[in-house]
Amino acid sequence: MRRYFLLLFPVSFFFLSCSVSRPTTTAITSASIDGHPAWIEQGNIYEVNTRQYTPQGTFRAFEVSLPRLKDMGVQTLWFMPINPISVKDRKGPLGSYYAVSSYTAINPEYGNMDDWKHLVRKAHDMGFKVIIDWVPNHTGGDHPWLITHPDFFVRDSITGQPISQYDWTDTRKLNYKNPELVDSMIASMKFWITQSDIDGFRCDVAPAVPKEFWTRCITELHQLKNVFMLAEGNDAWLHEAGFDATYPWDAFNMMKLIAKGERPAFGIDSILSKVNSTYPKNAIRMYFTSNHDENSWNGADWQTMPGAVHAPFAVLTQTIERSVPLIYSGQEEPFLDSIRFFYKDTITFGQFRRAGFYKTLLNLRKSNQALAANASFKKLATNNDAALYAFEREQGGDKVLVILNLSKDPQQISWKDLPSEKEWNNVFAGNKEPVDKGFGIEPWGYAVYQLHK
Repeated sequence: MRRYFLLLFPVSFFFLSCSVSRPTTTAITSASIDGHPAWIEQGNIYEVNTRQYTPQGTFRAFEVSLPRLKDMGVQTLWFMPINPISVKDRKGPLGSYYAVSSYTAINPEYGNMDDWKHLVRKAHDMGFKVIIDWVPNHTGGDHPWLITHPDFFVRDSITGQPISQYDWTDTRKLNYKNPELVDSMIASMKFWITQSDIDGFRCDVAPAVPKEFWTRCITELHQLKNVFMLAEGNDAWLHEAGFDATYPWDAFNMMKLIAKGERPAFGIDSILSKVNSTYPKNAIRMYFTSNHDENSWNGADWQTMPGAVHAPFAVLTQTIERSVPLIYSGQEEPFLDSIRFFYKDTITFGQFRRAGFYKTLLNLRKSNQALAANASFKKLATNNDAALYAFEREQGGDKVLVILNLSKDPQQISWKDLPSEKEWNNVFAGNKEPVDKGFGIEPWGYAVYQLHK
């Protein structure tokens, strides 16, 4: 028996260019679930690259896309850094978004503060949440603090000059041993909550900043608003410091290896086992198949998971336990090229060939409690776990069953662990089907089923 599996593109497209308590605060908060803002439990994140999103590269131009993104089911808009970019030691003609010259100003390429506030208000009116990218580890090479507060920076022991971390020669590393710097950074983050009512932060290179800072900072931010905090990092201690979500780099790397045929599908189990044994029980992970770094430097997802290979991994990011999934600008098109870091490299939109696929998954997450981050997860053994990955999730009477063929070969699935129900509603096909007898599934195929209370 053949099941419905959506193949997103013809082949010709392939080659196009333990629980830890969170800090206690006296915050005026919205509802929380499992220590997190309630809205993120069945939520999702869409990363906005403002510079590259439209030919104009402005906030006002991006606003035109809000109805389309709303229709697709996007909930949380993460804007890459909105701050001005330093000129000194700038890389390329436009510089890195992450070499900021002011923490309390708007990049004039994008518009002004009124434009930003207008965008946030409009997004909120439409039901979106808004978070901004924050760069706490370093500034750009001409940030005013280098003159007014030279002791805010880590300096070379021989030359006395501010240092750059890694090969980021357009940046200067901040010194968190300085209590005034700590106060100033927290005040700068509070500014964006009080001035534009944002809903949280994605924090760049978060593990490079001390745990003590994050613990205090997040506690104080929560006194203003129950913000969502996302750390660019894979370290369990970030959750202990108060972050809601972290990056599952190990899971992403495993997905890439499976996509290349270098690891079996059950390689995912080792990642989940590590998370369950070392992370707080309420930890959320932001699963992805691409983001701005991976797109710019490694061609994800259009090179690492080309064509139909992308689909089952995208389903996995949307449905795996503890997940809040990410979609990067252009993935819904999909834009099959790298979006360069230091140059104007506009995304071309127009066909939105993945938009329906994402819409189905995002609406399922919103409507079915079984895909809440804290919902139960049960792996189901099949006749070929090297190629097939199957699991059930359940909460509040709702259930979701996911079956993925993470291989280049067609598979005939049969069960060692039967699903909890014999018949399920096929989410993509829109009909009820028996699943207990097994069926065929094509290369890189997927099936998603639900039972909704």
